[in-house]
Amino acid sequence: MFRPWPIDQVQLLPPSVGDFVPAGHVAHFVRDLVREQFHLSEIAGSYTELRGYPPFDPVMMTALLLYGYSQGVYSSRRMARACEERLDFLAVTAMNRPDHRTINKFRKRHLSALSGLFVQVLRLCQKAGMADLGHVALDGTKIKANASKHKAMSYDRMLKTGPELKAEVDAWLARAEQTDAVEDAELGEARGDEMPDWVADKAKRIAKIKEAQAALEAEARAQVEAKAEAKARAAARKQRKRKGGRDKPTKAKAQPEPQAQAQAEPKPQAKAQRNFTDPESRIMKGPDGFLQGYNAQAAVDAKAQIIVAHGLSDCSADSGQLKPMIKAIRANTGRNPAQFSADAGYCSDANLAALNKQKINAFIATGRQRHGQPAADGGATGTPGSRVEQMRAKLRKDGFDSPYRLRKQTVEPVFGQIKQARGFRQFLLRGRDKVASEWAMICTVHNLLKLARNRPALA
Repeated sequence: MFRPWPIDQVQLLPPSVGDFVPAGHVAHFVRDLVREQFHLSEIAGSYTELRGYPPFDPVMMTALLLYGYSQGVYSSRRMARACEERLDFLAVTAMNRPDHRTINKFRKRHLSALSGLFVQVLRLCQKAGMADLGHVALDGTKIKANASKHKAMSYDRMLKTGPELKAEVDAWLARAEQTDAVEDAELGEARGDEMPDWVADKAKRIAKIKEAQAALEAEARAQVEAKAEAKARAAARKQRKRKGGRDKPTKAKAQPEPQAQAQAEPKPQAKAQRNFTDPESRIMKGPDGFLQGYNAQAAVDAKAQIIVAHGLSDCSADSGQLKPMIKAIRANTGRNPAQFSADAGYCSDANLAALNKQKINAFIATGRQRHGQPAADGGATGTPGSRVEQMRAKLRKDGFDSPYRLRKQTVEPVFGQIKQARGFRQFLLRGRDKVASEWAMICTVHNLLKLARNRPALA
């Protein structure tokens, strides 16, 4: 005998959504936490229209998005399908089944507010004693953009391809006019003069190339103007320091003629590239070669691997991200970390000066760490007495016992959990601001899952 399998039997009493998954399941935790602990007035308050069919509960939609991200389900279509097929998703939505358009529109509409949930979750982690800022490690990881690197074109290539495509399209249009004249003579008033689709596609590509070319030229002008402005400020400071701060009169330089200005117009570098799909993304070198993507930053507390600050940049270098991340840590938590570590990508005299000014006990690698050697033994020797050399001596003093050893075991596993365990290896949205908000949601969910494993401390 076997156990009964009553497929066609109708249940006498409807099931409870609480019975879909076990009592300790993370679906219950995420749903109840969003309902009871989150402040969602910014999202819920935006629904003021009383007419029409009522929308889905914004609290339920928020819980659905966060739970989907926690399960490695990021696509709105996959979330909609999960709401029909997976019991854990039905336990979150209470049998509601929003379609993929509804989920996607909700995410786009409230993207800024959803990214703001990071601080709320971080405060709950602090309340549970999971982030004490005793040691914070900073690192960045390259994540693919929603664009292909093969859809990028260099400025030099734009200068060559634009005229080639224009000549090709002009030739096609000329042949089309000749064909139209012949068809008009043969067909009279009958239609036969429609522009072929391939002509329109080529024309669109020319327009995109011109747009990208103009953007690169604008960036080149902005860089030249910024350098000139910085040089002028430095000269003014130097002049004020002479003779006790008294300014010396300077002769005004003659303005160049308009023709000379036009000749001196800055040009982008020949290898400067711009992507047609996501123009704000950049080609960066990752662990597996070059990719079209963004540089995602995370500052992680060593106690329970809680992310205390996040950031995103379109620059592959990490050095420019240290100051903004320190500022973000203080803004999110209310204070600076007691200890701070980062790899050699963040080591610079300006960054070390900023850490000293904030009175943060920092441990920054001065060069690439060789296998089996302390972090202080890598990199070229700096100027004697410089901040970099002082940091090298600080790391060498403690050797393998230096708090720098906590860096790798603190921040690297977080990127592994996000990219490998939860499968987030490519952004879905396009544009730096939207991608930054998407990264904030990824960091929020990471902390949410850490909090789910430490529920007694939260209670």
